[in-house]
Amino acid sequence: MKRRNLIKALPLATMALAFGEIGYAASPEKVQKPGKKPVLTIAHITDVHIRKGDNAPERFKKCLKEIVSIHKPDFFLNGGDTIHDASYDNVVREQVTEQWAVWDECTTMLSSYEVHSCIGNHDTWWAAPSKEDQMYGKDYVVKRLKIPKRYYSFSKKGWHFIVLDGNNKNITLDPEQFKWLEKELEELPQNTPVLLMSHYPILTVTNTWEGGQHGDHKELKQLFYKHKDKVKVCLSGHQHLLDRAWYNGIEYYCNGAMSGFWWGKGDAKSAKAYYYQETPPGYAILKLYEDGSLENTYIQTTL
Repeated sequence: MKRRNLIKALPLATMALAFGEIGYAASPEKVQKPGKKPVLTIAHITDVHIRKGDNAPERFKKCLKEIVSIHKPDFFLNGGDTIHDASYDNVVREQVTEQWAVWDECTTMLSSYEVHSCIGNHDTWWAAPSKEDQMYGKDYVVKRLKIPKRYYSFSKKGWHFIVLDGNNKNITLDPEQFKWLEKELEELPQNTPVLLMSHYPILTVTNTWEGGQHGDHKELKQLFYKHKDKVKVCLSGHQHLLDRAWYNGIEYYCNGAMSGFWWGKGDAKSAKAYYYQETPPGYAILKLYEDGSLENTYIQTTL
């Protein structure tokens, strides 16, 4: 599958670590002692790329059922690229509506759960007949994902969650959004633990050979350092690859892709069937603790 040309930037941390295995948690100093209970359990799904064909809807519903029955999360974080693709120039209206209808049908079983989503680069229909078309651009995606805005925040059990929109020039936060983020972090009480989610990685190991990264990662790094007592973890997808980086006390997790190789079996570059390169399809389960520590475990799905 071809990707759009993306601005690429070198990783911030030369000491960042990449992991190809499944089931890693937080850095050693943050792993919890036995018996300590998290205040929140969260399911992070990303890059679902849902569509008809390849039995994808049934396979996705099987994964959701597994998450709900085994892990019993408090809520879901959906990292974007929810539908297979609406972004290319040859996509027509019927394809877009069909893909969103499949998403709606698959997620019926999550009606009792909150699903907090961000916008992915493949979610928006830029080929609409005009900018006045109700399905054009991000506003329509906001409506379909049932989120308050293209970027927003909420709080749960002492943790603050910030969802970003990096789908702007050079994969950056637009000036309005960046000012909002500065104010959001500034106004939080001291030592409030913060989790940020964006579709694109802010800091990633795999950007050197795949996908993209926030073009404003240096500015975000400086902002996060200013609020290092608050910012604890940044989640992303987009790469379809699994990696983890640590910098200035912040964990950065790029949590693979629910769809793996876009629900297909892959190609010669894939380590195994349904993998994208060396990363299997899967999702992450996060355990968040009252003291701001956390665990992130990636779980391979059986597609």
